[in-house]
Amino acid sequence: MVVHQHRRRRRRAGEAVLAVCAAVAVAALSACGAASGTGTDAGGGSGKGSRGGDGRPPGDPAAAVRGAADALTAAGSAKARTAMEMATGGTRVTIRGEGGVDFRKRMGQLLVMLPADVKGQAEHRPITELLVPGALYMKNRGAGVPDDKWVRLDTATLSDGNLVTGGATDPVAAAELLRGAREVTYVGETELAGTKVRHYRGTADIADAARSASPGTKAALEAAAKGFSKDSVPFDAYLDEEGRLRKVRHRFTYVKNGVIDVSSTTLLYGFGTPVTVVLPPSGDIYAGKIAE
Repeated sequence: MVVHQHRRRRRRAGEAVLAVCAAVAVAALSACGAASGTGTDAGGGSGKGSRGGDGRPPGDPAAAVRGAADALTAAGSAKARTAMEMATGGTRVTIRGEGGVDFRKRMGQLLVMLPADVKGQAEHRPITELLVPGALYMKNRGAGVPDDKWVRLDTATLSDGNLVTGGATDPVAAAELLRGAREVTYVGETELAGTKVRHYRGTADIADAARSASPGTKAALEAAAKGFSKDSVPFDAYLDEEGRLRKVRHRFTYVKNGVIDVSSTTLLYGFGTPVTVVLPPSGDIYAGKIAE
């Protein structure tokens, strides 16, 4: 999770992810240097084994991917699993999350599980994250924050737009980022957790996505467009026959004492499942300094 003082503005994306490493790796990573991530499955099937059929995509691949966010809005809500993978010095750690998202209200809740230490012992309680337009709330944040208090972050002030800060890419932002899809190719048809899906591969331009994003996500993506060293984000997206995003893997890259890569995967299922997000009262929000 990002390490900073409450309300402090503008951290570079590299600093944000290095702080994620420091907070979650504990004994597993002795230091955060140049990192590299490979594709990480968030569960529900790998999506491998795509077949191209006659090689002809069903319509315009780029248009299909760009429309995935609107298809999710039409679906209303879904359950979600996330996985964010980082590596350094030959050691790899994965942060996993599970919860639900209301795509119409742009709100969600995730329980983020941090990796165990080198002896297999949990070193941190799971972190509850509330995702709302313009803000990220975290409970059991650690780093000097009382267990019964929440931390609130303004996502428009995060230089990664909360694409990596919370240890899980906000599923709404993950879908909205695809509005900037370009150079998209249709890989083929495959199955994901028993559902027939179409596999697309391409790159998403963060600045383009920000210009087309919904109001609740626009400011955060604008911040990310300024904070990352590269606007171009490679992705693999899997859409069902209704055009809904079932799975997406983004690979974020920036330079901070070397090239650092983060692989973030979001899996969506159980469409229509009710999702309730209750924000904490102002008195439960911690306003003190978070330990560096």
